[in-house]
Amino acid sequence: MRLSRSKRLALFGTVLVLAGLAGQASAGTTSSAGPAASTPVASSETPAPVAAAPNPAGKPAVKPAGTAAGKPGGKPAGKPGAGHKAVGPAGSRMTTGGKGVALTFDDGPDPAQTPKILKLLAQNHVHATFCLVGENVQRHPEMVRQIVAGGHTLCNHTWNHDLKLGKKTAEQIKADLARTNAAIRKAVPTAQIKYFRAPGGNFTPGVVAVAKQLGMTSLYWKVDPRDWDHPVGETDAQHRSRIIARVKRNTRPGSIVLSHDYAQPDTIDAYRTLLPWLRKRYQLVGL
Repeated sequence: MRLSRSKRLALFGTVLVLAGLAGQASAGTTSSAGPAASTPVASSETPAPVAAAPNPAGKPAVKPAGTAAGKPGGKPAGKPGAGHKAVGPAGSRMTTGGKGVALTFDDGPDPAQTPKILKLLAQNHVHATFCLVGENVQRHPEMVRQIVAGGHTLCNHTWNHDLKLGKKTAEQIKADLARTNAAIRKAVPTAQIKYFRAPGGNFTPGVVAVAKQLGMTSLYWKVDPRDWDHPVGETDAQHRSRIIARVKRNTRPGSIVLSHDYAQPDTIDAYRTLLPWLRKRYQLVGL
């Protein structure tokens, strides 16, 4: 049967209406599975980098824990130097240069704590580096003699722990470092002072250059357990545990570990645990 033009148009419209209703029913069934995720719109702006939190005690920013990572309780992976930066601020030394791990103790000598760490080191047959503050050397020269007698390395840590020394003139820097060396050599005339460490790690090209003129290599670190930091409310036991955990987590072949023997009894107690643990996993070397 042949349909008229008007009937064909009416039939075609009916088909379109039915198809539209079927599509709506299908769409409703799909959306019922969960809310539709919005399509992200690409931003033309690059997010601003997040600024690193300021480091207490004037310490320069360093890479966090992962920079010297090793699996706790296991053999450290990787070769020294692989992802293990060897040069610190202003060209200072940051690693041992080999697989050995070096322990360093700052801010002494302290007549209460230095003898304790010296005894622990001797019991474990370990040599360390002591970064000495001139004023403390002047007060306790006998402690310097004990450090040298134990076979440990000496490091100049300025006369009075001046965090801003690197910003002073070359003449002022030289006077400070020379005064500190003189106090050390007054205690031990034959003392070899191989290293210099800027308080807070605040090395500048100027202070590094003066130290070099005086025959000292500028010594930074790779592992900082922040044993000097005592958050409000932290117990002695928590402090010791934090020191132990950070040293274990971050030490790897070639690490130089920063710690403090001045007025830090928790640090000494932490090393009662750390020294045997480190000796099982690394060769502990004197610098």
